[in-house]
Amino acid sequence: MEIGTAFQQLGIALGLGLLVGLQRESVSSKLGGLRTFPLITALGTICGFLAAGYGGWVVAVGFASITALIHSGKEAESEIGAPDPGLTTEVAMLVMFCVGAYLVMGHREVAIAIGGGTAVLLHYKGQLHSAIHKLSDVDLKAIMQFALISLVILPVLPNRTFGPYQVLNPRNIWLMVVLIVGIGLSGYILYKFLGEKAGLILGGILGGLISSTATTVSFSRRSSADPESSRPAAIIILIASSVVFVRLLIEIGTVSPSFLKSATGPLVLMMAVLIISAFIIRFFDHSEIEKLPTQGNPTELKSALLFGLIYAAILLAVTIARDNFGSSGLYTVAAISGLTDVDAITLSTSQMVNLNRISPEIAWRVIVTATMSNLMFKSFMIILLGHSRLFYRTVTCLGLSFATGIALLFFWP
Repeated sequence: MEIGTAFQQLGIALGLGLLVGLQRESVSSKLGGLRTFPLITALGTICGFLAAGYGGWVVAVGFASITALIHSGKEAESEIGAPDPGLTTEVAMLVMFCVGAYLVMGHREVAIAIGGGTAVLLHYKGQLHSAIHKLSDVDLKAIMQFALISLVILPVLPNRTFGPYQVLNPRNIWLMVVLIVGIGLSGYILYKFLGEKAGLILGGILGGLISSTATTVSFSRRSSADPESSRPAAIIILIASSVVFVRLLIEIGTVSPSFLKSATGPLVLMMAVLIISAFIIRFFDHSEIEKLPTQGNPTELKSALLFGLIYAAILLAVTIARDNFGSSGLYTVAAISGLTDVDAITLSTSQMVNLNRISPEIAWRVIVTATMSNLMFKSFMIILLGHSRLFYRTVTCLGLSFATGIALLFFWP
């Protein structure tokens, strides 16, 4: 190893140790502080240097030595009758020793990220505890259900195709479920911390992440009971509907990155119409929604299973329609499936592009057709459930986006 590289690694180790030590010193940790942590991290780096010539046992001995020193420190605290009941500082010491060794034996970027992340994690103890206390049993259940869906069910599913046309892969189908539930859970967690205090723009974003259709129904009903809320409700509905296009682009980019380039232009144009409409209404109105409607748990296993079945059915329907009816069959499937949900048809179409069964030019038109169908369904819900003031503000804007979709189908290359 070159001497310059060795000094760089030692310098990084000392810097990371100082960062963590500074944090521990600020909370008056008795076991380790501003001097102890840089020394521990440097010791890890030196053990890494020695391991290159003498073997990995040197690192193991160093780790054991740090563990023994930590034990001695805890014993000393007990003798003076002031033991620290936690183990945070002790674990941080072991982590920083390993960071020092990994700087030499592994990837420098990973070691820096772990060291910096450790300091941040230690510093934000109060905020993390406060955040956990804000979560109810229902919220924790949502997180654990997502863990069940993504970490328990997904790995055990077979990764091979079944059924007619050989397009139904259980693991791939469930992976799409994980993606959609993950997006919904992200919005749900944000809503729990920000939703009740969120303004119009953030309220629309949260509504679009969780469910733009549910948001449309909720605010349509609210406007019927309180006509004065029609203008802010219109802003939230339009923003939520525009966030749908962001969701679709994320889904396309995840499933079929090569298809994203073809789909971005049309979807962004339809989204832009809704965003511009929302900001025009916002410009003439400064009222706020007092409180967002309660959002449901997006990780319910029953809902996940239902989405998986819908996705599989649409994937199969798209394949059958393409083989038997050509493009017209695909558009029919998209129009029907897009009435209440655009995610399933988007994911299935992107998957078909991956399998080279649909061209990107046809695929984005199928997705645009589904979004147009969804805009029509929302307009119908607003007409059925909302106040006339909400109708005049939103249906016109949704109609402009719908008209943009028609123009794209006929004139976009």
